[in-house]
Order: sequence, then structure tokens, then C-alpha cells
Amino acid sequence: MKILLLEDDLMLNDAITQYLTSVGHYIISSKDGKSCMQVLENEKFDMLILDINLPDIDGFTILEELHKQKRMIPTIFISALLDIEEISRAFDIGCHDYLKKPFHLKELNLRINRILKCAFVPQNHKRLSISYSFDHDSMTLYFNNEPYILHKRQLMIISLLAKNRGLVVNYDMFREYAYDGEEIDNATIRAEVNRVKKILKEDFITNVRGIGYMIERPD
Repeated sequence: MKILLLEDDLMLNDAITQYLTSVGHYIISSKDGKSCMQVLENEKFDMLILDINLPDIDGFTILEELHKQKRMIPTIFISALLDIEEISRAFDIGCHDYLKKPFHLKELNLRINRILKCAFVPQNHKRLSISYSFDHDSMTLYFNNEPYILHKRQLMIISLLAKNRGLVVNYDMFREYAYDGEEIDNATIRAEVNRVKKILKEDFITNVRGIGYMIERPD
């Protein structure tokens, strides 16, 4: 698993990096919020481990910024903060776990493995992104394995893109599958796909200009 670690305590940063590397994870570490944001601009990660108390950009701000960009990455906050309001805020903004310092390194790995198990996608689901999957049998979209409600046509659009994951779906394919062959113009299809993109919490539908849309295969 590729993990980005943000921790400004140099000794703790080194200890976490060495331990998680020894149990099979690939770790990229940052020691301040600014460099962490720069790394996130250029690379994809399976998980984030973020310290909260930092002198520049704190862990809360980083996760909130990622969610504004519709980038959903499983996140563990690590902090010495005991205030229940701070802990509540951590979960409110979408972290998957919170670990109070000091902690045993093995416990951190146990938390990572627990999140991995929770993120398991059933065999009949097709994974669309980190958080979303689709079950063609029941025509249901799932967010973190919980049903995510969309209108019928929006589900048809997701279904078509999911069936052709990794391939470009052109406007004629949308007309045939999602509109039952009706003579719908491209602008109407674009407007509906854009509505779907706005509803989703994670942006995994890519616009292929002048041709159509696609869902890229997850790394």
C-alpha cells in the first residue's frame, strides 16, 4: 500500500516510516503541511496518515482541501490532542480513524489493516474509484459499500461507464443505452453527466473533449 505520512516530529516520522516499510508498505513522508500538499498535487496514494498540530498547514486543512477537490483518500489522523471537540471534528470532516499519541507502531498497522478490510469491495461490485463501486445486477451505486441514491437515468449513465471502464463512451452510446435511442443532442447528454459529477463526492468521470466520457481503471 502506498501511504503518505505527514509528521513534523523527525524521530516519530522516521520510526513510523521504517516500521511500516518493514511490514510491506511504501511510505512517502512529509515533515510540514506545505510539502505534503505539493506531494499530493503530483502523486496518488492509497492512504494518508496526517498529524493535526502543525505550524503551517494542519492535517484538518489538508483533508478538507482534498475533499473540496473531490479526492477521497482513506485517512488516519495522529495527534496528542485530547479535546473531544477536535476528535469530533476529525471524524466530521471524513477521517477513517484517529490515533492518540503516543501509540504503539503495531497498533497503527492494525488500524491500517482494519480500514483495508472495511474498504473491501464485494466480488459482484465493479470498483470505480477509491470510494465508489457499482453492482450491475441490482443497478446500485455504492459509496464506501453503502447504497448511494441516484435517479434512474443517472444510474444508467454510471452503469454504461462502469461496463466500459478504461474505454471512452461516446455520445451515440449514451443515446442508445441511457436514452433508449432517442434523438437527444450532445449538449443534453453533457448537462446530465455534469449533474452526475456534481452529485458524486469523488470525481472519477473524465471528460474526453468532443468525444464523450470515461472512467479510468483504478491503479
